[in-house]
Order: sequence, then structure tokens, then C-alpha cells
Amino acid sequence: MLAWTAGFFSLVAFPVASAGEFVPVSAQVIKTFRQGSANNDLGPLQFLGGLQYSSSDRRLGGVSSIRFRPDGRSFVAILDSGEWMTGQTVRDGAGRLAGLADISIAPMLGADGQPGSKSEMDSEGLAARGSKLIVSYERQHRIAAYPDPGFETSKPRPVDMVIPKRELRSNGGIETLAVAPAGSPLKGAIVAVAERSIDGDGNLFAAVLDGPLKGIFTVSKDDPWDITDGDFLPDGDLLLLERRFSFTGGVGMRIRRIDGRTIRPGAVVDGEVLIEADMSAEIDNMEGLDVIRGPEGDTRIILVSDDNRSFLQRNLMLEFRLTE
Repeated sequence: MLAWTAGFFSLVAFPVASAGEFVPVSAQVIKTFRQGSANNDLGPLQFLGGLQYSSSDRRLGGVSSIRFRPDGRSFVAILDSGEWMTGQTVRDGAGRLAGLADISIAPMLGADGQPGSKSEMDSEGLAARGSKLIVSYERQHRIAAYPDPGFETSKPRPVDMVIPKRELRSNGGIETLAVAPAGSPLKGAIVAVAERSIDGDGNLFAAVLDGPLKGIFTVSKDDPWDITDGDFLPDGDLLLLERRFSFTGGVGMRIRRIDGRTIRPGAVVDGEVLIEADMSAEIDNMEGLDVIRGPEGDTRIILVSDDNRSFLQRNLMLEFRLTE
């Protein structure tokens, strides 16, 4: 059910099956990416639109990663409070993001089958492969796999991190999990990348977690940028979402494209920057990135932000088309 109010619309959850609890959501459409400019052509990317959304339910917020289902509409996201968020996007007649519906939140269960504290369940990375959802946690570093469907009510099984736990920083562990295309050299393997955990040469720890190229590699770190999420393009290249923050410069975000053929044990990988933006654009603390297929077969990139549950920050969902 959709109700318009002063430029906002409120979405009341529809009665669909969910193991979580529905929460009310209101959203405002974002039409342009750069403030004061109607030009949404951003080099290799085109901004298609976005949403700023909120809820009276304080559980909504802290989104760390998001993965869309094959329909390109339904999604699963993880919150850094150790919770699942599921829902659907709503689109207007032109196919642009217009709202969110069926938003449900459920606690993530630990190995003992019970919800845990934030320090235990600080979930950061999410990948979907086959009948599993794979989640990475920082603070208490680990990777775990949940059955899909059934992830909201099931205990996880541990996954080999490959990267030694001693190499992971307390609040800078594995931030990114992404599944490579089956036809790529990585043959559908899961790739993990750390946020701020570096080796002796100052490069970020990363790993191929399974498959024929299983092993550790590193990603060139470019200060002051930290990696927050990533996903693979259909051609096998890896997109990495990065952010920076300073009290003088505010928040920035960029997306780096890594040639997938360079990812192998022992390699140091780097790539071109597709887009870089600061507070003059419609961004916030951008934490999640997913690659989806558009209705015309085009490649689209969805970004989501983590508002840190602060009234000074925003929950955003932004959509871009890869135009190369």
C-alpha cells in the first residue's frame, strides 16, 4: 500500500512470508547525483536514481552489505548490529527506483542458535552462492555460511577464512565477500577482501576462499581510502567500493575496477577508478555494493549506505548503469 505525503511516500509491508518482523519505511526519491547539476552521465557510469529512506523503527539502519535475488527486485541485506534485512524495491513507470516494500528485520543467529551481541555479530560482508548466504564478521573475525532459504532461523556453519586471524585488525577485518562468475578463471569462487588489515608492504589482505586458485593475494591500498564492499561484473572483473572520511573533508566514496584475470595467490592487484565523489554528491557513508542485471540486459550497480543510526547521516540506495 502506497501513500503520498509532502514529497515522501510511506510503504506499509504486505503480508508475505518472512521469519522477521515487518517495519514501516518512508522514502524520498533522488533524481540527480551531483547537487546543482542535472547531468547524470558520470564517465563510465550513468546515475539512474536513488532513494533516501528511514523508519520509525530504530532497528532500520547500519546496512553493511546487500545482495539482490535474480529477479533484481528482492534483496537480502545485513546490518552491523547482527541482523538480516529483507525486502523489495518498488519502481515507477519508467523503471526507476521509487520506494521499498516488505521490509523485514530478523536477528542473525550465532553458532549456539541464539542472537548475539554487536561485538559477537558485527556482520560486514555478504555473498550469495547457490543454497548458501555467506557472512563475514569483524571484531570476532570469522566467516560463516547460512542455508538459503532458512537463513533467518538457522545456525551457521564455519567457512575457512584462508587469511590468518592474527593478520586481521580489530575493526578492519574482512569487509567484502563476492562470488566470481562460474565462467571466469576463478570458476565461481568466493573472494574476501579486508577493510584495513595490511601486510608488511602496506597492501590489504585478500583471499580466494575456494576453487583452483584458493590462496592469499593482496589489494593495493591507497590512503585514505578503505574498502567497504565489492562484487564481480559479468565479465569477471571485480568492483571494489571504497570510502574515506575526515573531519575537514567529510565523506568520500569511489569505485575501483580490478581485472579479474589478475586475481591469484601471491598477486598484488590494483585497477582504474570508475567514479569518485564527495559531499557535493548524493552520498553518505557508502558501505554496500551489488551488481545486478537490468531489464534490458544492461549491467547496473546498486550502492547502499550505513547511517550508523545517527540523525546526522542518511540511509541511501543509489543505482547506476555501467555504460562502457
